Amino acid sequence: MTKSALQIARAAYQPKLPKALKGAVKAVAGVATQSVADQEAIQKLFPNTYGMPLIKFEATDEVVNFPAMNVGVILSGGQAPGGHNVISGIFDGIKSLNKDSKLYGFILGPGGLVDHNYMELTSDIIDEYRNTGGFDIIGSGRTKLEKEDQFEKGLEILKQLDIKALVIIGGDDSNTNACVLAEYYAAKKCGVQVIGCPKTIDGDLKNEMIETSFGFDTACKVYSEVIGNIQRDCNSARKYWHFIKLMGRSASHIALECALQVQPNVCIVSEEVEANDMSLDDVVTYIAQIVANRAAQGNNFGTVLIPEGLIEFIPAMKRLIAELNDFLAENAEEFSQIKKSHQRDYIIRKLSPENAAIYASLPEGVARQLTLDRDPHGNVQVSLIETEKLLSEMVATKLAAWKEEGKFVGKFASQHHFFGYEGRCAAPSNYDADYCYSLGYTAASLIANGKTGYMSSVRNTTAPADQWIAGGVPITMMMNMERRHGEMKPVIQKALVKLDGAPFKAFAAQRDQWAITTDYVYPGPIQYFGPTEVCDQPTKTLQLEQAK
Repeated sequence: MTKSALQIARAAYQPKLPKALKGAVKAVAGVATQSVADQEAIQKLFPNTYGMPLIKFEATDEVVNFPAMNVGVILSGGQAPGGHNVISGIFDGIKSLNKDSKLYGFILGPGGLVDHNYMELTSDIIDEYRNTGGFDIIGSGRTKLEKEDQFEKGLEILKQLDIKALVIIGGDDSNTNACVLAEYYAAKKCGVQVIGCPKTIDGDLKNEMIETSFGFDTACKVYSEVIGNIQRDCNSARKYWHFIKLMGRSASHIALECALQVQPNVCIVSEEVEANDMSLDDVVTYIAQIVANRAAQGNNFGTVLIPEGLIEFIPAMKRLIAELNDFLAENAEEFSQIKKSHQRDYIIRKLSPENAAIYASLPEGVARQLTLDRDPHGNVQVSLIETEKLLSEMVATKLAAWKEEGKFVGKFASQHHFFGYEGRCAAPSNYDADYCYSLGYTAASLIANGKTGYMSSVRNTTAPADQWIAGGVPITMMMNMERRHGEMKPVIQKALVKLDGAPFKAFAAQRDQWAITTDYVYPGPIQYFGPTEVCDQPTKTLQLEQAK
């Protein structure tokens, strides 16, 4: 590949490791665990991997000779900065235990395991991808591993390659699949371990043992840079309101983190909208009032940050979408036969009266977007819903009415943006480069200690890297039962923004001031070289959560 100057320079960066992983380690078992909810149902589904203890790695002087082992790795789901460093960490970790160990990558995600599409990852290949963004070393995919025939097809190639352990790098659904696979192989005594690694830029895979999912730090810094650039333009031209939608279907962590970094005039937090039982009109009125207040000061410009999944958090809309999900799951074939021009009326006739009325009130474009193809998990593809345009149009309509009533004296013109893919494959920040490498190295240690059904865990990451705590957390500990495709299924519980948490409280304490003043912050691009206070800072979310 042709390398940029930055890529060449970054190749020389040596990620930092926790002190406990530098040399021989021992696994210290902690307390036994249970799932966050639905304990009886989860234990029944995962009898072989439920209730396992937490694991913490500590340095030891004891010398252990590990046999050579073959390990497989899969990148699953959407890309996130740092995936290549997880793979580098796994590679270096298993090689440090025995130089004859081998790492095999399955091509284009879980489908590569089922289809027996793989490649050996040698040092020459690994070295090309250290500290780089993207998942292009082996590619990623969204095939769900949930059927017995898939497990058996995977087992065929694992046995053929003498692979004793498989690492699945993914988000909550991918790690749920990893746990299902671990349980299946454990039940059948196949001799194959399965380890997960926490990935998602959305930041919604975290708990007391997983401080953050990798890629969140880098993605938020990329988005904050671009939002800062827009805010500078906004403050220069002084004639536009910029409505900016940000990734985060199931939680508002990205929007909240970016707000803390750039200080916009408005940031909607989906979880607050839901908690306060706000309607779509309530959200529109809130934004419109801030626009009017700024206009009264002669400022006809500003920025509005909107989480991608906002629509699903408006309670009335959430009830509509839930009914739509179930209805379309059961009647997909019949719906596909309906002419597009008749689909809206067909849906209205089939829904309950309350939801039919809400659906009928929506602009036709948004209504159509709610009935488009589902994602692989059976959910509305909210990224296709142009929430930023919907809100700006409704704000414009409300302001026009207020103008006639003498409540609005300014001008309103809008620009629209959606930042998503821009952040998923950026060159990882120093934080993500270090964190991901440590996650991979930890995964290698979990494998060496015979663990399965665990997720790699690295904590205390606001401290210097040598003080980070490495270990493993049973994936079943994070699970609950949720309705998917009309059925109750075990899944890792998503972590939403906590309204009583330090990050949201810090935002809420300042947002009224940001709404009326123009107090924008311009973070600039990610810095990879220079003083630690510029290059190595974790997200504001993590700093506030850790109270440091």
